[in-house]
Amino acid sequence: MHKNKIKISPSRRVFIVVNTILLTFVMLASLFPILNILALSFSSNSAAAAGWVTVFPVDFTLDSYKYILENPAFFRAFGISVIRVILGSAISLSVCLLAAYSMSQSDLNFHARKVYRWIFLITMIFNGGMIPTFMVIKMVGVYNTIWALVLPTAVQTFNIILMQNFFRGLPYALTESAMLDGANHFQILAKIILPVSKPSLATVGLFTIVGHWNSWFDGMIYMSDSSKYPLQTFLRNIIQSVDTSKLDLSTVDAMNKISQRTVTAAQIFIAIIPIMIIYPFLQRYFITGMTLGSVKE
Repeated sequence: MHKNKIKISPSRRVFIVVNTILLTFVMLASLFPILNILALSFSSNSAAAAGWVTVFPVDFTLDSYKYILENPAFFRAFGISVIRVILGSAISLSVCLLAAYSMSQSDLNFHARKVYRWIFLITMIFNGGMIPTFMVIKMVGVYNTIWALVLPTAVQTFNIILMQNFFRGLPYALTESAMLDGANHFQILAKIILPVSKPSLATVGLFTIVGHWNSWFDGMIYMSDSSKYPLQTFLRNIIQSVDTSKLDLSTVDAMNKISQRTVTAAQIFIAIIPIMIIYPFLQRYFITGMTLGSVKE
């Protein structure tokens, strides 16, 4: 027996070829900066200064990474960013989860739902501005503390809407049967909603983690002590030259292999490693979490 083959029209073939070329180009364009940073971090000072480095290291050396391993300021900033991500993600997910669950209820269960919905939507369009926000941070006593980095961004309206749409897409019979059995809202949320909400939680969690890890501007505004800078603010404010005497290199040629540019490249690459490790574990939930609840029957 001969299997029936699906015939592809000429126009479809052209689309596939053009689409493949376009996506390949986008992939290479996205991958090039990462490879360039990695190559710079492993290259010598002279090669980086001459512009010889593209995607492969020139005059391969590990001296930039040796300098980082001996620099306590980098690891202090790295640790602050890790603490920020853990605290910020936990607080933001908790707040968004509670708000989204409340907003996903019917008008009969939550009479003020429409009022709160408009309040949340207004915050997406209008805000107090940088100076009033700074004054609030200063007056409540969290200036120059880790809380100044996590509390102002704890409530993300976009994430609440995304999670709310996911909750509203769940079968009502799940919560109705629990209510008939006498369960309260906290029990329903913990034992019924959360176990089936992994795609939504993973999506919102990924947004929150990446947002906190990559943020640098709030560190400049709310931190007066440079020793409390998160990693991205630390990298943004590296303006002093590298002190190669701390490297204990034995020859002048070895000392010339390191520069501010190569060290910064090495620090940037180390900074993106955590996100590169986390993303593959959450990626399989990402598309599902973005699309579930977006279409209503």
